[in-house]
Amino acid sequence: QLQASGGGLVQAGGSLRLSCVASGSIPRRNVMAWYRQAPGDQRELVAGFTSDDATKYADSVKGRFTISRDNAKNMVALQMNNLKPEDTAVYYCNLKTVPIIGRSYNYWGQGTQVTVSS
Repeated sequence: QLQASGGGLVQAGGSLRLSCVASGSIPRRNVMAWYRQAPGDQRELVAGFTSDDATKYADSVKGRFTISRDNAKNMVALQMNNLKPEDTAVYYCNLKTVPIIGRSYNYWGQGTQVTVSS
């Protein structure tokens, strides 16, 4: 189970920090990421970790957003600075299992709304 928190309403230029905690039986081999979906748009990757612990970001958020992870707490966070109205969306936490053999599974949090006013 993934529980996300930290969304809200903020003015352009402001900051928000999203957090997501994974609970339950969590496979050790996994990667976590944040996605977002605006009305009428497809869900898109915002920021995430690769299987070798590198980070990746959407071009639109590079330099403004930072993803971090606390493995001991099974938690991933997204620090969002200099927010823009186009960042307005529902943000989803994602955990993807990456087993050595067998299929991979995706798990999603419930989504948290981020609204940036101009």
